[in-house]
Amino acid sequence: MPKTQPPLSSVLPPLVFGTATFNYQYNPDPFALPSTLLVHRALSSGISAFDTSPYYGPSESILGAALAAPTPTTHAPWPRASYNIITKVGRVASAEFDYSPAWVRQSIARSLERLRTDYLDLVYCHDVEFVTPAEVLAAVRELRRIRDEDGRVRYVGISGYPVGVLCELAEMILRETGEPLDAVQSYANYTLQSTLLASSGVARFKQAGVDVVPNASILGMGLLRSQGVPAGTMGDWHPSPNGLREACGAAAKYCEDKNAKLENVATRWALETWLDEGAEVGTTSGGQGRRVGVSVIGVSNLPELEEAVRVWKSILAERDGGGASAEEASTEGLAKGIREVLGTWKDFAWDSPGCDFVRKEVTENKESI
Repeated sequence: MPKTQPPLSSVLPPLVFGTATFNYQYNPDPFALPSTLLVHRALSSGISAFDTSPYYGPSESILGAALAAPTPTTHAPWPRASYNIITKVGRVASAEFDYSPAWVRQSIARSLERLRTDYLDLVYCHDVEFVTPAEVLAAVRELRRIRDEDGRVRYVGISGYPVGVLCELAEMILRETGEPLDAVQSYANYTLQSTLLASSGVARFKQAGVDVVPNASILGMGLLRSQGVPAGTMGDWHPSPNGLREACGAAAKYCEDKNAKLENVATRWALETWLDEGAEVGTTSGGQGRRVGVSVIGVSNLPELEEAVRVWKSILAERDGGGASAEEASTEGLAKGIREVLGTWKDFAWDSPGCDFVRKEVTENKESI
């Protein structure tokens, strides 16, 4: 039987700092990022959860070093109990996956070392659509065994892109184990471009007993930006087709003509609307007693973080009785216009995995972990 512990929805904060940006996909040199400053500023701003993965290159190590660094005021690191660490298992490289119990154990041990911690608050099986349901089930069972036997893992979930696949797996895990998942993280599925997570996911996840559904990549992995999709040293890796990219470029031009930035409108809209749309599978932590949707943000520099925090705090102030602001009204109007510009690309979901995907044998040296 699982250990008795509070539900994740009473623990996880409504805003999570995603560190996929601490990677070569998004930045040419992630080690050059002001990661310690970003992490400490996030903590001092009230952001108390961090999402990472072994698949995100050096992200775990960079995040671990930042969390272990002493603050200038206390000359000591932030207390471990003051924040949540979220990581993943299973995805080793772009086309390499290993969901075996043996690999799960080794991956957890490595993550603990990299993140400089004795336990992980939440662990996802990463990009579950690339492997078989049987593999996902085996990995979930192993994570729960670790949770129950030594507490190095506290909560267990899955993550991926296709909403339908995530729903099917959540339903299967409940059916096969009698225990629902603590969390299912979807990315790029509740944005100005796609709201499939709300229309096709929330009801099914709730029916499958999933406690929390964080909404990640609210800019569609960088698709909804003035400068277009990101390209670090790994080149053009974004899975979106050219037609969708062109439509998002037109949306960026629409915003520019109205003295706005697509990324700013998209960020505020997603954060604000998911608070309500995701409430049924949200959190009560930090929600003043009411349940609110959980969002994951990713930033690469201090101005991006400060803008995200400013927007977040203004949204919360409006919800707590401050009334609708001019910024909120402007965002609503711009969001409607953007959706019109996107046209037939609204709610488009690219194939994941793509038709040319070929799974490869894992080449990483497991013995070195």
